[in-house]
Amino acid sequence: MSIKIKALSKSPWVFHVSAASCNNCDIEILDCFTPRFDVERFGVQLIGSVRHADALVVTGVINKKTIPLVKKVYEQASKPCLVIAVGTCSCSQHMFRFGYNVIEPLDKILPVSVYIPGCPPKPEAIILGIVKALGTLKKK
Repeated sequence: MSIKIKALSKSPWVFHVSAASCNNCDIEILDCFTPRFDVERFGVQLIGSVRHADALVVTGVINKKTIPLVKKVYEQASKPCLVIAVGTCSCSQHMFRFGYNVIEPLDKILPVSVYIPGCPPKPEAIILGIVKALGTLKKK
């Protein structure tokens, strides 16, 4: 196991990408950092720069305007970078599937590591998804 993967499995730095979301998933992600759930005690840090990110947490449906932006954010992240799809919109496009500006799901654009379904998913599910994503790194 390389040093980067070992460090990533101990304290992942997460960058939040809000594509075209309704903000319910965003609120639940922020709820993970409140004292009730406190994911920071596990080393998870929500950071402001994608260049330092170990994982991207993507919420919302990917549409025509956000496809190039999401690709650019992923290219700027350090590798290996996990992509975690949070919410039903980013997992399967949900009710926006037949919208005029929705082209492809997130997994056709980026290599998604873990899907966390729900509208919105509970903080417990988000924490479990992050743990499973880190488990995939250990298997590699």
